[in-house]
Amino acid sequence: MESLLFFVSFYSKYYSERKGFRMIEWSEDTIEKFQATLLDWYDHHKRILPWRQDHDPYHIWVSEIMLQQTQVQTVIPYYLNFMKQFPTVQALAEADEGSLMKAWEGLGYYSRARNLQRAAKQIVNDYHGNWPTTVSGLKELSGIGPYTAGAIASIAFNQPVAAIDGNAFRVFSRLLEIDDDVAKPQTRKIFETVVNQIISKDRPGDFNQAIMDLGASYMTATNYDTNQSPVKAFNQSYRDGIEDQFPVKTKKKRPVPHDYFGIVLHSDNNYLFEKRPTTGILANFWMFPLFDQQGLIKDKSDSEGILINRAENEIHDEYQLPVHLHKVNAKPITHTFTHQQWHITLLEGTLSFDSDLSYFPGKWIETANFHTIAFSKVQQKMWATYEKAVKSK
Repeated sequence: MESLLFFVSFYSKYYSERKGFRMIEWSEDTIEKFQATLLDWYDHHKRILPWRQDHDPYHIWVSEIMLQQTQVQTVIPYYLNFMKQFPTVQALAEADEGSLMKAWEGLGYYSRARNLQRAAKQIVNDYHGNWPTTVSGLKELSGIGPYTAGAIASIAFNQPVAAIDGNAFRVFSRLLEIDDDVAKPQTRKIFETVVNQIISKDRPGDFNQAIMDLGASYMTATNYDTNQSPVKAFNQSYRDGIEDQFPVKTKKKRPVPHDYFGIVLHSDNNYLFEKRPTTGILANFWMFPLFDQQGLIKDKSDSEGILINRAENEIHDEYQLPVHLHKVNAKPITHTFTHQQWHITLLEGTLSFDSDLSYFPGKWIETANFHTIAFSKVQQKMWATYEKAVKSK
């Protein structure tokens, strides 16, 4: 307890000039009561999830990576299918990229899947199939950061370490009125220091999972129901009537808009796909070719028709493919990434199947074979929009 009391003393001193701020100091007795209350609630009301059936680090790891940026109910069928295809670390390490990407199709943030395989190869080749059991060791694996390392170490290996994610930020900022900006990387250290003193040393994995469940039920970001929360008595921000002020988080910058033409070139049931570069957004995915409209603009008064003509010329000059394009009768497709928002206007054209593709970084793909290829969410949106437009003619 001395380390916690020292930290609280330091923290309070640090914020002494900030009007109205205080961080609640929990005694050892309060911590024990909190642990007992939280874990008793978890024992009776925990979510039944497929990756909670055992403490296998592989199961925990895959689920935690899938759950990044994705809701639980969306993840469950993906997780079950993934485990069916790649039941072990060895199987994942040996999987071909096409099968891996197809299993991940629709989850987005595809670098997560590639990092999974890189880490699987590390475990198999560098660690001879043995998992690191500490946070520091786990963080040596590709794609594993502080939160995932804490989750695996505590749940699989019973290490008393905090797993600080959005749920933990939200729960403990409200319980203790910690008003540091959770969007800042250095704030994680503050929460880790506090929670590492509060976490159950006997059941650290259950403690972290209970915080996850609490943050997903009674202490959600909006429409929270603290009045029914099992830890209501420990929630200082609720008692002070300022719960809506926590956690403190600066707003992210709005994604930068980018306007593209998506080029749908076809010959009967064959469509021309371009393979994306090996680095950058949507690396290595097969997609309809995209042309940045900004690169086609020479004057701010240029009309859309002029830009379409320039796209035709670009395709002819760059790929040696003579095409005539017309606009597909559909609204532009919108897709938002972390820092970018794409707006894609579809253009359609026909092309002879025996056209020389020597200068084109792609190939024909028949619609009957679409199910064998992992398409990005953006490509799925483009195809769905195009299909709907064709059927409505």
